[in-house]
Amino acid sequence: MKILQLHVDYVEYEPIQPEAKIYEEVEKRRYRIEDALLLLTCVEEDDDPSLAQRVVDDAIEFLEKLKIDKLVIYPYAHLSVKLASPSKAIEILKKIGEEAERRGIEIHRAPFGWNKRLIIAVKGHPLAEQLRSYGPEVKAEEEVPKALLIEEKIKSYWYILTPEGKMIPVDEYDFRGRRRLELLTRYEIAKSRAVLEQPPHVALMKRLKIADYEPASDPGNMRWLAKGRLIKSLLEQFVTQKVIEYGGIEVETPIMYDMSHPSLEKYLHRFPARQYVIQSDRKKYFLRFAACFGQFLIARDMQLSYRHLPFWLYELTRYSFRREKSGELAGLRRLRAFTMPDAHAFCKDLEQAKSEMKRRLKLCIEVMEGAGLTRDDLEMAIRFTRDFYEENKDFIFELVKEFGKPILAEMWDERFFYFVLKWEFNFIDAQEKAAALSTDQIDVENAKHYGITYVDEDGSEKYPIILHCSPSGAIERVIYALLEKAYMRIQKGEKPMLPTWLSPTQVRIIPVSGKYLSDCIKLMEYLEKNRIRADVDDREESVEKRIMEAETEWIPYIIVFGKREKESGNLSVRIRADGKVVKMKAEELVKRICEEVKDKPFKPLPLPKLLSRRPIFS
Repeated sequence: MKILQLHVDYVEYEPIQPEAKIYEEVEKRRYRIEDALLLLTCVEEDDDPSLAQRVVDDAIEFLEKLKIDKLVIYPYAHLSVKLASPSKAIEILKKIGEEAERRGIEIHRAPFGWNKRLIIAVKGHPLAEQLRSYGPEVKAEEEVPKALLIEEKIKSYWYILTPEGKMIPVDEYDFRGRRRLELLTRYEIAKSRAVLEQPPHVALMKRLKIADYEPASDPGNMRWLAKGRLIKSLLEQFVTQKVIEYGGIEVETPIMYDMSHPSLEKYLHRFPARQYVIQSDRKKYFLRFAACFGQFLIARDMQLSYRHLPFWLYELTRYSFRREKSGELAGLRRLRAFTMPDAHAFCKDLEQAKSEMKRRLKLCIEVMEGAGLTRDDLEMAIRFTRDFYEENKDFIFELVKEFGKPILAEMWDERFFYFVLKWEFNFIDAQEKAAALSTDQIDVENAKHYGITYVDEDGSEKYPIILHCSPSGAIERVIYALLEKAYMRIQKGEKPMLPTWLSPTQVRIIPVSGKYLSDCIKLMEYLEKNRIRADVDDREESVEKRIMEAETEWIPYIIVFGKREKESGNLSVRIRADGKVVKMKAEELVKRICEEVKDKPFKPLPLPKLLSRRPIFS
C-alpha cells in the first residue's frame, strides 16, 4: 500500500460519475473538510486488511503531533502500477475507516470507483507532505544522505535578479508579464514535489508510442518503444556532439561503486539524492546517481599541469539511478533510472572557473534551443552563498545578462553542500510544476576529497576547482518538456509537433491506390538517400483515414500520391508547421527538410518502411 500523506488547510471533492464497474454508493454533492490529515491511498495487489491497523497507528501519531482531529481517506490509484482488485481495495479502505472510527477519530472517506473533482490546499510546513509505504515486500536498504536532511532544514532567502543588475526580494517584485517566473518562484519556495494527478505528457508519450511504464520493473524505470528509442538516441548524439565540439573528452565509467571507498563515502552524504544499494560479496555497493564518481577517480589518477586546464571529462550515463519517492514519480518528468549527460571541467582557480562557466552557459542555451526549447520556454534559477554573492556580484549578473531575462535566486547564509554556486534552466509544465534541465555548479570541495591535483607554474601541487555541468539535464526530461510544450499548443488550438529532426517519420507517403505503390517506394528511397526518414502507408484504408492517422502521429510532411503527382512530377505536400498543402518538386522538399535539420544527428527509421508490415506496439 502506498499513501501520500498531506496535512491540508482543506480538501474538497465532488463525485461526478462512476468510472468502474464496482463502486460505492454515495450522495452526489460537494464534500469539504478543513484542517485535516488527508491520506491519498493506493491499495496494491499484495496488501492485506491487517495493514489497516498500522495505517491508523501512524495517522494517529501524526494527528496528535499536529493537534488535529480529522482524517480523510481518499482512494488514489496513481501511486502504483500493481493495483489490487476493486473489491479488495474497497474492503481494505473500509477497514481503515472502521479502525479509525473505533479509535475515536473523526473519519471521512471518499467513495471508491468514481470520477471526482478534487481540490487540495496543502499546508506549508516541513511535515505537511510525506510518502508512506506498507506491505509484506522486502525493501532494499535506503541510504538517506545527510545533504537531503540538511536541505529540508536550511533557511533560504529568495530574490529576483534582473539583467539590469537589480536584486529584488520576491515579495517586492512585480511579476506582471512574468507568469512562468512567478510559478517557478512559488514552486521552489514551497519545495513540494508530490504529484497529485497524471501529467498531460504521459497520455501523449503512450499515444505516440514513445515510452510507457514497465510493471515488471521498479517504478520510475521505463520501457522505450522503437520511436521513443530513436528520439532518445538522437538527443543523446546531439548533446554529445555539442560537448565534444566544446572540448569534452568522452569516457565511460562503472554504474556501481563501493560504499566504503573513502572518497565516495564522503561524497555520498554531500549530494542530495537517495541511492539504490545492493549487496555483493559481503560488500555494499550503490548504483551511481551521476557520473561524478567515475570521472573524479579518473582525474585523480591523471597527471595534470596548469597548461592542461581547463580540462573537460564527459560521459553520457545510461543510466544514472536515484530512489526518488514514489509519490514524486511522474511519467518522464521524474524517474529513478535516467540518462544524464555529465561534463566536468577542472579549472586552475576561481577566475578560470567563472570564465569557463560563462562558456558553458552559452553551450547549454545552444543545446536547449537545438532540442526545440527556446529561452521563452525556460526560466533560470541560481543558488549561492551570501559570501560568494558579495565577492562575485558582477559575475553573477553577467550570467543573468547572458540569459536575457529576470531569474530566481536562492541565497544561503552558509555553505551546506560542496558547491558555492549552482544554476539551472527550468521548464514550467501544464500543471504549473517546474523541472530542472540544464545545470552547472562550482564545486570547491571534491578535488581535495578525491585527491585530484595539478602542478602549477611554480611546481607546487594544487587542487582544481571543479564545474559540474549537464548541458541538457536528463534526456528523458527533455522529451517530457517537448511533449508538455506540445500539449500546451493543443490547449491554444494549435497543432502539436516535435522538431522535424526528432520526428520518427519525417515524411509519410500515401498512395491513392495500389498501382502507385512502386512510385511511392521510389520516392521514399530517394528521400532516404538524402538522410530523410520516410515511410509509405500502403494499407487498404481510405486516403482520408490514412491522412488522419498521419496527423495523429504528428508527422511534419504528408504526401498524397496519385495520377496528378505521377504525371506532373509535382508533389502535394501537407506541411504541418504551416497548416498548408503546397505543390513542390521532390528536390525542393529535400532542400527544405535538410535546411530544417542541418547540423543535427540522423538515424534511419527503426521500423518497417511499409505500414502494412509494421507491428502494432500496445
